[in-house]
Amino acid sequence: MNIGLIAHDTKKTLLQNFCIAYRSILTKHELYATGTSGRLVQEETNLNVHKFLSGHVGGEQQLASMIDQGLIDLMFCFYDPLKPRKQETDVHELVRLCDLHCIPVATNMATAEMLIKSLDRGDLDWREICR
Repeated sequence: MNIGLIAHDTKKTLLQNFCIAYRSILTKHELYATGTSGRLVQEETNLNVHKFLSGHVGGEQQLASMIDQGLIDLMFCFYDPLKPRKQETDVHELVRLCDLHCIPVATNMATAEMLIKSLDRGDLDWREICR
Protein backbone atom coordinates (compact mmCIF):
# COMPACT_ATOMS: atom_id res chain seq x y z
CA MET A 1 0.00 0.00 0.00
CA ASN A 2 1.01 3.60 -0.53
CA ILE A 3 1.11 5.54 2.73
CA GLY A 4 1.29 9.33 2.99
CA LEU A 5 3.11 11.02 5.88
CA ILE A 6 3.01 14.66 6.89
CA ALA A 7 3.61 16.48 10.17
CA HIS A 8 3.73 20.06 11.36
CA ASP A 9 7.00 21.16 12.94
CA THR A 10 5.69 20.61 16.47
CA LYS A 11 4.61 17.06 15.57
CA LYS A 12 7.63 15.84 13.59
CA THR A 13 9.11 14.06 16.60
CA LEU A 14 5.78 12.33 17.16
CA LEU A 15 5.79 11.15 13.53
CA GLN A 16 9.37 9.91 13.89
CA ASN A 17 8.53 8.00 17.07
CA PHE A 18 5.43 6.52 15.46
CA CYS A 19 7.49 5.31 12.50
CA ILE A 20 10.17 3.89 14.81
CA ALA A 21 7.54 2.01 16.83
CA TYR A 22 5.84 0.58 13.74
CA ARG A 23 8.85 0.24 11.47
CA SER A 24 8.28 -3.50 10.98
CA ILE A 25 4.83 -2.78 9.52
CA LEU A 26 5.80 0.30 7.52
CA THR A 27 8.75 -1.43 5.87
CA LYS A 28 6.28 -3.59 3.89
CA HIS A 29 4.71 -0.54 2.21
CA GLU A 30 5.60 2.44 0.03
CA LEU A 31 5.96 5.66 2.01
CA TYR A 32 5.45 9.15 0.58
CA ALA A 33 6.09 12.31 2.58
CA THR A 34 6.65 16.00 2.35
CA GLY A 35 10.34 16.89 2.32
CA THR A 36 11.32 17.54 5.89
CA SER A 37 8.98 14.96 7.42
CA GLY A 38 10.24 12.35 4.98
CA ARG A 39 13.89 13.17 5.58
CA LEU A 40 13.50 13.01 9.37
CA VAL A 41 11.61 9.70 9.24
CA GLN A 42 14.17 8.20 6.87
CA GLU A 43 17.10 9.34 9.02
CA GLU A 44 15.60 7.92 12.21
CA THR A 45 14.17 4.66 10.86
CA ASN A 46 16.21 3.81 7.77
CA LEU A 47 12.88 3.31 5.96
CA ASN A 48 12.78 4.16 2.27
CA VAL A 49 10.63 7.29 1.91
CA HIS A 50 9.70 8.95 -1.39
CA LYS A 51 10.17 12.61 -0.53
CA PHE A 52 8.36 15.52 -2.12
CA LEU A 53 9.21 19.18 -1.69
CA SER A 54 8.79 20.67 1.76
CA GLY A 55 5.11 21.18 2.53
CA HIS A 56 5.09 24.97 2.39
CA VAL A 57 6.84 25.09 -1.00
CA GLY A 58 4.70 22.56 -2.85
CA GLY A 59 5.06 19.19 -1.14
CA GLU A 60 1.54 19.37 0.21
CA GLN A 61 0.22 19.92 -3.31
CA GLN A 62 2.28 16.99 -4.62
CA LEU A 63 0.79 14.74 -1.96
CA ALA A 64 -2.69 16.12 -2.72
CA SER A 65 -2.18 15.26 -6.38
CA MET A 66 -1.40 11.63 -5.50
CA ILE A 67 -4.56 11.51 -3.37
CA ASP A 68 -6.62 12.90 -6.26
CA GLN A 69 -5.17 10.27 -8.60
CA GLY A 70 -6.06 7.46 -6.19
CA LEU A 71 -2.40 6.66 -5.54
CA ILE A 72 -2.46 7.02 -1.73
CA ASP A 73 -4.16 4.31 0.34
CA LEU A 74 -3.59 5.58 3.87
CA MET A 75 -2.57 8.92 5.39
CA PHE A 76 -0.96 9.95 8.64
CA CYS A 77 -1.32 13.73 9.08
CA PHE A 78 -0.02 14.88 12.44
CA TYR A 79 -0.74 18.55 13.04
CA ASP A 80 -0.87 20.80 16.06
CA PRO A 81 -4.42 22.15 16.46
CA LEU A 82 -3.23 24.59 19.14
CA LYS A 83 -0.45 26.20 17.11
CA PRO A 84 -1.52 26.73 13.52
CA ARG A 85 1.06 28.66 11.54
CA LYS A 86 0.87 30.20 8.10
CA GLN A 87 4.24 28.85 7.00
CA GLU A 88 3.35 25.28 7.98
CA THR A 89 1.34 23.08 5.69
CA ASP A 90 -2.43 23.07 6.04
CA VAL A 91 -3.33 19.44 6.52
CA HIS A 92 -7.02 20.27 6.57
CA GLU A 93 -7.08 20.26 2.77
CA LEU A 94 -5.36 16.86 2.72
CA VAL A 95 -7.87 15.49 5.22
CA ARG A 96 -10.72 16.87 3.11
CA LEU A 97 -9.30 15.14 0.02
CA CYS A 98 -8.93 11.88 1.94
CA ASP A 99 -12.59 12.12 2.97
CA LEU A 100 -13.60 12.87 -0.61
CA HIS A 101 -11.70 9.83 -1.94
CA CYS A 102 -12.53 7.48 0.97
CA ILE A 103 -8.93 7.20 2.17
CA PRO A 104 -8.39 6.30 5.83
CA VAL A 105 -6.60 9.16 7.59
CA ALA A 106 -5.24 9.66 11.10
CA THR A 107 -4.58 13.08 12.60
CA ASN A 108 -3.63 11.89 16.09
CA MET A 109 -1.74 9.04 17.70
CA ALA A 110 -4.81 7.14 18.91
CA THR A 111 -6.28 6.88 15.42
CA ALA A 112 -2.86 6.28 13.87
CA GLU A 113 -2.26 3.26 16.08
CA MET A 114 -5.67 1.84 15.24
CA LEU A 115 -5.04 2.24 11.51
CA ILE A 116 -1.50 0.85 11.55
CA LYS A 117 -2.64 -2.22 13.50
CA SER A 118 -5.56 -2.66 11.09
CA LEU A 119 -3.11 -2.43 8.21
CA ASP A 120 -0.97 -5.15 9.78
CA ARG A 121 -3.98 -7.44 10.26
CA GLY A 122 -5.03 -6.99 6.63
CA ASP A 123 -8.18 -5.04 7.44
CA LEU A 124 -7.31 -2.44 4.80
CA ASP A 125 -6.66 -4.89 1.97
CA TRP A 126 -9.89 -3.66 0.37
CA ARG A 127 -7.87 -0.64 -0.80
CA GLU A 128 -5.85 -2.91 -3.10
CA ILE A 129 -9.05 -4.38 -4.53
CA CYS A 130 -10.44 -0.89 -5.22
CA ARG A 131 -7.44 -0.11 -7.40
